[in-house]
Amino acid sequence: MLHSLTVPAWRNALTALSGQLAKALTWGESNGVGELQLLAARLAPDMFPLATQIRFSCGQALQAATRLGASGAPDFADDASDFAGMQAQIAQTLAWLDALDPAAFGDDADRPVEFSLPNGMVFDLRALDYVRDWALPQFYFHIVAAYAILRHMGVPLGKADYASYMMQHLRPGTAPAA
Repeated sequence: MLHSLTVPAWRNALTALSGQLAKALTWGESNGVGELQLLAARLAPDMFPLATQIRFSCGQALQAATRLGASGAPDFADDASDFAGMQAQIAQTLAWLDALDPAAFGDDADRPVEFSLPNGMVFDLRALDYVRDWALPQFYFHIVAAYAILRHMGVPLGKADYASYMMQHLRPGTAPAA
């Protein structure tokens, strides 16, 4: 259950994020906005830039999966220095997620999960509460921040880019005419 609540969601969002980055790179080339401008862009002075949001998006999925029982997660100690590097972080995360054995997550949603923050705070939760209240919200925070940075920079993204994975569920004949 924990695997099915998390890994598909992480996979969908990271795949969509990869598509958003590809669109941003193409748009930037056509509009005189360089990779470095986009990499360093942020929503507010005290927020992390795009490259960090990408690294944190991947890291949130990797850390949560590890806390839930997976092992061998890649480590991205540094932000990527270009779009190819950000795409590589996403691809490596997706490959690792795809290789996970769902059994590693176990089936005990009530088992304890503990984690600490760098500021010394320690949290004790049931596994299901951890997924619902921390793992998924933290992951989506960074996914949305990356999307918002790209939008802020002028990249023409829309909800279809954010939730592109939903197209696999579209009923035939119901898409609006272009």
